[in-house]
Amino acid sequence: MPYVHVVFTVPEQLAPLAPGNQRLFYSLLFRAVSETLLQIAADPRRLGARIGVLAVLHTWSQNLRHHPHLHCLVPAGGLAFDNSRWIGTRRRGFFLPVRVLSRMFRGKLLAFLKQSYRCDELCFAGKLAELSTPRAFYALLHALRRREWVVYSKPPFGGPEHVLKYLARYTHRVAISNGRLLSLDNGQVRFRWRDSRHDNRSGVMQLGAIEFIRRFLLHVLPSGFVKIRHFGLLANRNRRQALALCRLHLTAAAPEIDRLLNEQQRSALSRSCPQCKRGTMRVIAHCATPEPATPNHCFTPRSSTLPEKTVRTWLPTRPLDSAASKPALAPLCLESTPQQLGHLRKPHIPEQPHPYDRFSPTLTVSIGALSATSAPSRQHSIPIHPLR
Repeated sequence: MPYVHVVFTVPEQLAPLAPGNQRLFYSLLFRAVSETLLQIAADPRRLGARIGVLAVLHTWSQNLRHHPHLHCLVPAGGLAFDNSRWIGTRRRGFFLPVRVLSRMFRGKLLAFLKQSYRCDELCFAGKLAELSTPRAFYALLHALRRREWVVYSKPPFGGPEHVLKYLARYTHRVAISNGRLLSLDNGQVRFRWRDSRHDNRSGVMQLGAIEFIRRFLLHVLPSGFVKIRHFGLLANRNRRQALALCRLHLTAAAPEIDRLLNEQQRSALSRSCPQCKRGTMRVIAHCATPEPATPNHCFTPRSSTLPEKTVRTWLPTRPLDSAASKPALAPLCLESTPQQLGHLRKPHIPEQPHPYDRFSPTLTVSIGALSATSAPSRQHSIPIHPLR
């Protein structure tokens, strides 16, 4: 199944609204792009089918300037509205007319912004304060409505292998990678870039450190904002059923994901959460295995007058003769009657930040004759360390 790469770009006159209204502006951008693709593809004059869309938000250009645009990955076809068949593109190498996409995208995004302005949801700070008046804002929208917006549709490319390579390049990128950074000397940052206006000619750009950081921070999205979204057949709520229908009509089997992944990607997938089976576990640190206790680490009280019914309890402690050192925990054996054991099951232990803290709690244990009439022969104060 071929896929199409469609790019929707926001005009440079409208882009300054985004930094002060990131969550609202980018959400409206996703909405305008998804509704444009789904509505035009559903038109019987174009494709007449339900399609799926995977959209990825990018906000930067090669020189780190603010340049918001959406990369959309779309299967070259869709399901009929009655789910009876698969409908492919009518011409090979062609998906949907970019002029129609551009004009509908322009109309929808401007309409959404106008509605947000009427609801007083937009923020105009700094140099944008002059746009806060209705006359200035509507004049901007009117000027943008008369311009042609840029929508680019690349020719369809191959199957799952190409899709995975594309996703690896575009989905989890930041404004600039470490490989493009060249040097930092005397407060000047040098990095490689490509000039798209001059046939992608490569060059080296030099910026002051403050200006470099300012440009980089323009592309930090709000906390929790989702920059990769799925629509149509690929939407989360009906993706499983829709993909099953697509494979049925295309007589295609489910792809073997393991065959398409490299060793590093397989390793990432194998670190799944043992509880929910969905999340991915990331190893932070490895804890050393406690060493086995030696006989010198165990303190066994000696008593010749212990009653017949005794209960044996094990508590973790340090050796009594080397309290300053921090060896492995060793078990302590205590013998007591069930009545006295009730006081030992839940000793009052203050909360400690770590089992190897310098100041540890102390448990006083009475050992000796444990009858109702006799008093204990001796007492021992033993430092204990609660297990975490």
